[in-house]
Amino acid sequence: MIAYRAETSMTATVREHLKRSDDARALLRQIYATEIDLMPDRETKTLTVHMHHLTQAAHDTAVRHLCDQLTATETTFPGTDLRLVYKLGSL
Repeated sequence: MIAYRAETSMTATVREHLKRSDDARALLRQIYATEIDLMPDRETKTLTVHMHHLTQAAHDTAVRHLCDQLTATETTFPGTDLRLVYKLGSL
């Protein structure tokens, strides 16, 4: 139930930047299937979750917004003192 609520919240966030709001859950499925790079930085105490560009520029815009919202929560990765930072784009 917790995972469903989290996905529902993420869906609402990406819908804000999609022309067709029905595409939100499909976009999240695409995100879940996309490879990421995890880049820990002990000096700044961050763990960057770096996502690669998606297939459409409009989706990238929605995902950037989601990344900004998730980063703003200042969540710490469990078992560490590393704050999660979400980014989309080329390394």
